[in-house]
Amino acid sequence: MSDIVNACVEQARKQARRLVFPEGNDERIVAAARRLQDERIALPILLGSQVEIEAAAARAGVSIDRLTTIDPRENTRIEAYAALYAASRPDANHKIAARLVRKPLFHAGMMVKAHDADAMIAGVAHPTGRVIEAGLMTVGLAHGMRMPSSFFLMVVPGRDGGPPRNFIYADCAVNVEPDAETLADIAIASAETCRALLHEEPRVALLSFSTKGSAQHARIDKITRALSLVRARAPDLAIDGELQVDAAVSPQAAAKKLSDLGAVAGRANVLVFPDLDSGNIGYKLTQYMAGARAVGPVLQGFAGPISDLSRGASVDDIIATAAIVLARV
Repeated sequence: MSDIVNACVEQARKQARRLVFPEGNDERIVAAARRLQDERIALPILLGSQVEIEAAAARAGVSIDRLTTIDPRENTRIEAYAALYAASRPDANHKIAARLVRKPLFHAGMMVKAHDADAMIAGVAHPTGRVIEAGLMTVGLAHGMRMPSSFFLMVVPGRDGGPPRNFIYADCAVNVEPDAETLADIAIASAETCRALLHEEPRVALLSFSTKGSAQHARIDKITRALSLVRARAPDLAIDGELQVDAAVSPQAAAKKLSDLGAVAGRANVLVFPDLDSGNIGYKLTQYMAGARAVGPVLQGFAGPISDLSRGASVDDIIATAAIVLARV
């Protein structure tokens, strides 16, 4: 693991947080839960029938001794969760709510909502859209947020023998064609993520193919509107745009392209991409051509810690994501 992920692991160990996994029938999840418990990183809670969880443990070659397991169809908290769900939706039918919260994804979300768990992680057996849907219908969005988003923690090898550099890349997994308002949400959520994970003041770059008017296009207008929205909502945040990526991260390139560097140009640690094409391409280019480690995607913007996993996630990936999610609790 990288230094930053190890730091998140150590931070999680000090907190002893409860982490619910609604996909307790997957052997990778059970194996990760075993390690999280044994290495004192978290207190995992596995959702599923006892038969399903035991079968997954057998496939993983681990024991579920001392692991907390809950069958969401039989939990004594079902009525409480249904009432809590219905309370936020005056037109909700209690019987329908009770059926809904018996489903593992929604049950896990309601555990976070009810403070019976500190965070939820899912996605090895469900698409991202289903995880987000469950999060929106249970925990809901953080105050002021219109849309959830995602980020990758990127650990980029240092150049010329220097130390690795850590960046937050967003949004690389959720919002396909974000409008200016959504870009503003992504920028503000990613800045909060930067503070929690990197323990640095965020310097947010709104990326584009243009740097400060070097081109004109409706896409650039969207970036400049997002900048205005963020500055209105978070006036103390160091944010700038539109910036090409070299002007955002290279002091030398920034000095050539800009007469006034400000607080961000050449020193950005949060990169906000204009759309999902560029975000997905950008993180994978950094990962495969620069040898960076990409941890994520991790969801953000919710009122409680909920995150997604790739369906191809390994046990190590699950552990790293858990550490990062818990570091933001």
